[in-house]
Amino acid sequence: MNTDIENLFKDKVLGHPAGLFVLFFTEMWERFSFYGMRVLLVNFLTMAAIGYNPGWEWTVENAGALFGTYAMLLYITPIIGGWLADKYTGYRWAVIIGSLIMTAGHASMAIETEFSLYFGLFLLVVGTGFFKPTMTSIISDMYKKNPEKKDGAYTIYYMGVNAGAFFGMMLCGYLAEKVGWAYGFGLAGIFMLLGTIQFWLAGPLFGKIGAKPSKVHDVELPQNINEESVEVEDSTEEKEERPNPFTTFDKVLIIISSIIGLGYAINDPMSKIGGIDMFSFLQIGDFEGQYTAVLFALLLFLILVIGRILRYTAVVRDRMIAFIIFAFFTVFFWMSFEQGASSLVIFARDNVDRMLSGNSATIFNVVNTLLTVIPLIIISYVLYVLWKKTFSKIAGSNIVLVLCFLLMWGIVGWMLNRDYNTIAYDVEYSAIEQPDLDEDGKQKKDKDGKLQFVYIPVSENTAANSDHQVVTRTTSIAEPLTFNLGDKLNITPKNNDGTEFGVLDDTRLELTRQKGKELNRDNGVVAATITNVRENEVEITVSWFSILNSFFIIVFASFFSKWWESKYNPSAATKYALGLSVMGIGFGLLAFGAFGIVDGVKVSMIWLILAYLFHTLGELCLSPVGLSYVSKLVPGRMIALMFGMWYLAIAIGNKLAAVLGGQIENITKEYSLSTFFLIFTIVPIIAGLVIFFLNPLLKKLMHGVR
Repeated sequence: MNTDIENLFKDKVLGHPAGLFVLFFTEMWERFSFYGMRVLLVNFLTMAAIGYNPGWEWTVENAGALFGTYAMLLYITPIIGGWLADKYTGYRWAVIIGSLIMTAGHASMAIETEFSLYFGLFLLVVGTGFFKPTMTSIISDMYKKNPEKKDGAYTIYYMGVNAGAFFGMMLCGYLAEKVGWAYGFGLAGIFMLLGTIQFWLAGPLFGKIGAKPSKVHDVELPQNINEESVEVEDSTEEKEERPNPFTTFDKVLIIISSIIGLGYAINDPMSKIGGIDMFSFLQIGDFEGQYTAVLFALLLFLILVIGRILRYTAVVRDRMIAFIIFAFFTVFFWMSFEQGASSLVIFARDNVDRMLSGNSATIFNVVNTLLTVIPLIIISYVLYVLWKKTFSKIAGSNIVLVLCFLLMWGIVGWMLNRDYNTIAYDVEYSAIEQPDLDEDGKQKKDKDGKLQFVYIPVSENTAANSDHQVVTRTTSIAEPLTFNLGDKLNITPKNNDGTEFGVLDDTRLELTRQKGKELNRDNGVVAATITNVRENEVEITVSWFSILNSFFIIVFASFFSKWWESKYNPSAATKYALGLSVMGIGFGLLAFGAFGIVDGVKVSMIWLILAYLFHTLGELCLSPVGLSYVSKLVPGRMIALMFGMWYLAIAIGNKLAAVLGGQIENITKEYSLSTFFLIFTIVPIIAGLVIFFLNPLLKKLMHGVR
């Protein structure tokens, strides 16, 4: 009688069981929804409350505090979710439960009220806790009898991860910025729901695999570690390794530090946004009480870790120290890398020249079409093969997948058609000219010594004043609409600094006027006249730059994989040093590109593209290394705890990234934009140099582990 695993391997797609591609698409839609929402959140929260596409007008600091807590908790809840899946729900039901909860979270965020936003983020955190740790566990079960094919399976699976991230950021971002935020948040939820349904309907394909909690939990990792024994030094101490159970004191330290850490995660946005500070009683001078609490929790955690390590035998103790050193430097990497979700979004929106016209626009449209259509054709072909192999067994799942792809092709076609048919127009409008003054009240000058002015558009709410110096200004708009010379339009700012404008149709015009009355503020509606029809033009969305990370991963991943398998494979410390330093160079390019710019001047997008390239190269050097060394350096019975520590390091890095990224406006105002990026240039490079020089020590501590 054939087992479920043997039955799975009967129907093969590209040499792998069809079930793998069900998981591929499930993960693809989940990542689509996750990254689609992620790329929008900070942009939405910080966008001006009155404008072409109004947001909530939060400060970047407040938005960063909320996003940082969300990102931090995403790495904590999977520890609990994985335990629940192991003990109670089973992996497949955990995927369905998590997916449904996340779908509800996306739907809640699409409502765009303050409560629905917080509740939606809460649901996404809980849902991710169920979903994230279970997918790879199902793959692990599938390949128990075919371990030699596991590397290829994980490679295919992670292509699904990157494909989902790529299309999610592109399409959700485009809809949100061009049509409205609710459409972007809503699209993320739609694909999450459809992905859940197709996975649920594919249940018969898996039999009992992942259906019930396993009595024995085998830790499995994407890099296929734990499959082969590692050559280590023979050590009598290690052979006589003694048990090291958690003492009551250890458990108390874990509970206290966990409660304080979770309290800080919740308190940080709550104190900044709502003015409610649970740790105010610990404030010392200007030093916030929550940071006092965090330092205390960190001290307790260090006592716990040091105390446990000292109770191990020498070789094990040394290896765990090496692991902790790697975890420490991991914080610095993610602290910088995750600027892509906060400060780099603000930078792309407010400081990067995203308008292309003429031949440049044509080239972009062609490149963007190839970037979008070619991967979609390849993935659609995979769906076609899956349909042929499995339609008789899981017809419903295949039909849902086809609906997903029809919807995706429809949105892609609409997006590309819109960009190809966007035309640039020059428009004139009236503005009040005022001197641009510095902090001392003196008028600023540009680098050529000319006096600088600021221009405030005259809106329909602007009161007439004889003291105003009213001048005629010309700006460009880019719309997929046909206008004629002399046409009268209503325009309004598209970004927070009022340097880019969009045309208000009747619906947007009414909403903008209502918002002005609601907030008792100038509605920003400006009368304009078409003075020139130029050429085709395209405005690149803020979210488009975020897809570059996924694109560069797909392009360069195989190169790095071959490098690591060659005789030139560097040590773990060298990979860390490369990862940190290369990423620092990326920020250095941004600092150079932003050096000396004045208000209203935009940076060339080439600097941001290059930055994402270097950040991705850094990620490929460092990110895959960490998880593999958990199993290589840590005793088997400690793997679960150390995985928790590893994800805790990433969680701390994510929180620090958002908190520091939230300071972009403050640092730019006090110093310069270039100074802000220099922070993320210098810190990672110094960290990279430090761990590089620690290489001999780390090799000694690792006792032969490679």
